Amino acid sequence: MAVTTATAARTEAITTHPEKRVTFAFLFTGLIALLVGALLGPLQAFNYGNINLYEYVPFLRSYYQGLTLHGVLNALVFTTFFISGLLLYLPARELGLRPAMQWVWAAYFIMLAGLVIAGAGIVSNTSNVLYTFYPPLYGHWSFYTGLALVVVASLMIGAEVLRLRAKWRAQNPGQATPIVTYMSAITWLMWMLASVGIVVEVVWFLIPWSLGWREGVDPLLMRTLFWYTGHPIVYFWLLPAYVSWYALVPKQAGGVLASDALARLAFVMFLLFSVPVGFHHQFTDPGIPAGWKMVHSMLTMFVGIPSLLTAFTVAASLEIGGRRRGGKGILGWIGALPWKNASFTAQVLAMISFIFGGAGGIVNASFNLNMLVHNTAWIPGHFHLTVGTAVTLTFMGITFWLVPHLLKKPLFSPRMALWSAWTWFVGMMIFGLGMHWQGILGVPRRAQISNLPAAYAEAYMNAQVPMVITSISGAILLVSIFLYFTVLFRTVFTSKRLADADVPEIPFSSTRPMRREGVIAMLDNFKVWFGFAVFLVLVAYGPSLIYMFANQQPVPGFRLW
Repeated sequence: MAVTTATAARTEAITTHPEKRVTFAFLFTGLIALLVGALLGPLQAFNYGNINLYEYVPFLRSYYQGLTLHGVLNALVFTTFFISGLLLYLPARELGLRPAMQWVWAAYFIMLAGLVIAGAGIVSNTSNVLYTFYPPLYGHWSFYTGLALVVVASLMIGAEVLRLRAKWRAQNPGQATPIVTYMSAITWLMWMLASVGIVVEVVWFLIPWSLGWREGVDPLLMRTLFWYTGHPIVYFWLLPAYVSWYALVPKQAGGVLASDALARLAFVMFLLFSVPVGFHHQFTDPGIPAGWKMVHSMLTMFVGIPSLLTAFTVAASLEIGGRRRGGKGILGWIGALPWKNASFTAQVLAMISFIFGGAGGIVNASFNLNMLVHNTAWIPGHFHLTVGTAVTLTFMGITFWLVPHLLKKPLFSPRMALWSAWTWFVGMMIFGLGMHWQGILGVPRRAQISNLPAAYAEAYMNAQVPMVITSISGAILLVSIFLYFTVLFRTVFTSKRLADADVPEIPFSSTRPMRREGVIAMLDNFKVWFGFAVFLVLVAYGPSLIYMFANQQPVPGFRLW
């Protein structure tokens, strides 16, 4: 009788969660954006090998149109859709609460409308401003409006997650926020604070400017508002990967989370230090005193502390799993881990890539070292190891269990899924090697190599070997794209169904309730930590922004296409 009751309860849990449908809508739309953007990605790698294939893509009129599509679809659209679905679904399931479905579906359709509107601005060849959209280059109003809608919709999802947490706490007095919900809510709080800059820039300045309601904008103020959000958005992309590394991967490894308290501390530190760091992208910008640039440089270094905590805690969690699986000796536990599990392997490879990406980030944030690599190929090399691999490969790994979980369908070819993870990792590591090497030699970023100015002739001649290496990476990544999306589409569109007992469960690493007391109670006080985060932002940005707003020097916009 007990078995029958348990089976019935499991069946009910699988069939009575309407949030599954909206979660899949977010995920699948984001993955379609990834597919289009990723197919344009190898063209970038070939470009750095002086192989120009853009002229053979029918809907592209220029290198920069392709680069804008690649950056917007992969860095902004794919990530935001995927995170909105993931960090809505996991907290809702962990808390056992149903989201306000009309609200979250409204958020999805607003985000989808934003994607269509912004995409129209790019495809029409009126907004080739790249995903950083620096004025005084200006795009069509549809580009800015569409991206604004994407941000608004993501904030709607964040508000719903915070509402679910508040409802759960009211129903469970004295208990600490469960770990997945805790990390998800912190991520949304950080994004709400971080998005202020881009909202002000786009809504108050760029949309009116693109419509002709403003004669001009101040480039320095616009760049500052952009990077107020532009660097923290990297942590908005990264922290959901950390949610999986902390709270899901240990269970997949056969173990548990090594330290709940360290996980919470790391996320609190990300909330505090992720936002007031933007000036390290503006070391060469005049008009910002060197002292404030140094403050942001130091605050950026502080972000490395929670990353180191993450490396320690996650590695310890994996060791627990490996030893439970029979691993012996100092390193024997590594071989005992489930390397044939595509979801696990993809995410561990993502962690390894982030070691190299993080090391390069220290160079980027260093006041003097940054001058050596600023605006060179080094920067996209770093970006593709962090967002392009650590984040994207983690999200790919998550889909290997989440899509079958949502659809009750078997994963098509686990072996092909495993190969897609390895080829993505190898391709991106080779890409990172070639791009970092070219950057050190002075090859510029965002440049069509076949049209390099004469001033870069020496750098071009010295970089022949890393340019070949970069081109090879593009071919490997094309193979990975084919493998991954074959697995995804064959899984989604198969007619096969899993029995209820075979549907993958959410691999929560810790489900035990914790009392809200001591250190846990202190870390669970979101109002205090969010207040500290706001204070740091006001200190780090307040004086500079007040001066810039009071002394604006607007210039008219122009286009180069």
